[in-house]
Parts: sequence; structure tokens; C-alpha cells
Amino acid sequence: MKNLAGLMKQAQAMQQNMQDMQTRLEALEIQGESGAGLVKLTLSGKGVLKSARIDPKLLDPNDAEMLQDLIVAAHHDAKTKLETITAEEMQKATGGLSLPPGLKLPF
Repeated sequence: MKNLAGLMKQAQAMQQNMQDMQTRLEALEIQGESGAGLVKLTLSGKGVLKSARIDPKLLDPNDAEMLQDLIVAAHHDAKTKLETITAEEMQKATGGLSLPPGLKLPF
């Protein structure tokens, strides 16, 4: 019975850690950029696009394709940074406990 009580206490602590992690992630703003900083996008910790900054030098109607590519690249940069931060926070919250394959958190 002692083992079960200890296991329940660990599960409650992990649940609190996960809630704390989700709160921290929601408050984050991650910036991605491309074109040596000519395009900058900001994502929330949940991956929602919050803002976009495009250097006016790029606003050439004859070269819209390059601007589109830079926007996609900046978004990818921000998303990659967010995924790295999320993985690091997950490791902290779970105490290094591996999650089953296919289980992605936060939900």
C-alpha cells in the first residue's frame, strides 16, 4: 500500500509540473527570422502567429515569391525553436521520464 501511495504522490507532482510547464509555455513568445533578419515572425508558446515584421526593402511587387519564401522560412525557424523549448520543458516536467511513442504533450 505504501508503494501505491508513493506512486499516486509522484503522479500528482508530475501533473502539477505539467500544468506549470503549460503555463510557462503559453506565456512565451518565440521569434523566428529569415533573410538576415529582414523577415521576423513571433509565435506564442502554443504556436499561434502573433506578429510579422517585414522590412520595407522586401516589398517589391515583382518579387513576391522571394518574400513568400522568406515568410515560410521565418515561420519554420520560430516553430523549430518552439519545439526545442517545449521538449526541454517536457524533460523538466517529467523528470526525464520517457513518454510512450506518439504521445505528444502539452495536449
